Amino acid sequence: MHGEGIPWGYGFWSLVIVNVAIFVLLALSYLTPVKRREWRSFGVFTAFVVALFTEMYGFPLTIYVLTAVLGSRYPALNPFSHASGHLWITLFGGGAWMSTLIHVVSNGLMRGGLLLMAAGWQRIHNAKGALVTDGVYARTRHPQYSGLFLITIGMLVQWPTTITAVTWPLLILVYYRLARREERDAAAQFADAYRLYKARVPMFVPRLWVAPEPSWSER
Repeated sequence: MHGEGIPWGYGFWSLVIVNVAIFVLLALSYLTPVKRREWRSFGVFTAFVVALFTEMYGFPLTIYVLTAVLGSRYPALNPFSHASGHLWITLFGGGAWMSTLIHVVSNGLMRGGLLLMAAGWQRIHNAKGALVTDGVYARTRHPQYSGLFLITIGMLVQWPTTITAVTWPLLILVYYRLARREERDAAAQFADAYRLYKARVPMFVPRLWVAPEPSWSER
């Protein structure tokens, strides 16, 4: 399934179902959507994952489009092998070192995103409704969404497709809007405590250093 010598590396719909289930259930366990807007946002992520694994193991729509456009200039002798579906590897000339680099970067991003989501979920779960400003929340206001973004970026590095490339900006937009809505709710609930927290901690991109708590005179 993974070699260049296999002429058709797709049609493995059981793998599509298994991989979609794994990623969706993992994300679901850490995001735990409750409200309708949270489920709508999660639906966009689910669509992203379904599109990704459909093209990874089911039907290579993007490769069909590229081979139709590029014809004989497409840089792969066997474009419909599974190995050729790693488009960054194929388009940059292939080779063991490029394959290793792409896999290290993409797997690192996905694992880092998963750890970030897990750390955020643990803090929220232990807080029991209180305002959380320590741990990973001292570096980013929405670590679970930041982790989700890292996972999807890792997926795009690993296996870019036309549909996921179009869906990804929409995914960012819906979670940005969800985060802004949650911040308005938090500001209404925690007042100045959340305003001070928001002023010193970035929204999605984790800062490498932790900003100090403001002194009482600054409050």
